[in-house]
Amino acid sequence: MIQSMTGFGRSVCELKKKIVTIEIKALNSKQIDIFTRLPNIYKEKELELRNIIGQRLIRGKIDFSITYESTDTSGLSKINVPLVEEYYQQLRNIARKLKADEENSLLQVIMRFPDALKIEKEELDEEEWSEILRKTESTIDLIINFRKQEGNALRKDILKRVEKIESSLKNIEEFEPDRLNRMRDKLKSSLNGVVEQEKFDANRFEQELIYYLEKLDINEEKVRLKNHCDFFRTTVEVEEGNGKKLSFIAQEMGREINTLGSKASHSDIQRLVVVMKDELEKIKEQLMNIL
Repeated sequence: MIQSMTGFGRSVCELKKKIVTIEIKALNSKQIDIFTRLPNIYKEKELELRNIIGQRLIRGKIDFSITYESTDTSGLSKINVPLVEEYYQQLRNIARKLKADEENSLLQVIMRFPDALKIEKEELDEEEWSEILRKTESTIDLIINFRKQEGNALRKDILKRVEKIESSLKNIEEFEPDRLNRMRDKLKSSLNGVVEQEKFDANRFEQELIYYLEKLDINEEKVRLKNHCDFFRTTVEVEEGNGKKLSFIAQEMGREINTLGSKASHSDIQRLVVVMKDELEKIKEQLMNIL
């Protein structure tokens, strides 16, 4: 079952002193590109997160972020009471000496001074981290489920276009007798224009005609294109992480379609080739979004 490379997942983790939000967004990319936005407290775990994301999401441009809101009423910022008292006494003495009105504004001024607030460094709790990892895994699960849903829609669209290519390929058969007759008449007409009728060697003409018809024969391309279509369908149905493989098969399909077009020499067949090319281009566009 194929998967899309795009997806979005969001989970909320409620811990003792904080609410942690985990978000993952995945977009198209030729390889795995992981961009992280983490609070400082979780920076040391970045490599561990990258390994988990890379192993499970495989390919795509991945934006991963963790944010949190503290629910601890005590907070991590505390007033440095001894220092604030010292600032206050000094400023009060200066104000009295200068006969200034200090009572209403001193504290506002002091709280802007360096170190008036003490910031306590937050320590990483391993039990808390285990819960965040569990939520990260469940967020990745959401992404994968999203990718599968999108992949199923892509699968239906792609297989419908493969069927159109096969249908056009089958329709070529009804024009092949006329194509051969036109080629025969064209060669004979060209030969008559340069060779006198009485010197015309019918046996030699038949031999040359067979030679040119063999060079312009398209049966081999038709068989190979049908085989590529079958292989493409099988790969879509049974393999995962097959976007690159499907792209390689599509390239081979394109090669056979182009050869059919160059050999056709028939307007109706050329129109069918154009239809096949158009459907294949749409398939290639869709494959760019497949994991």
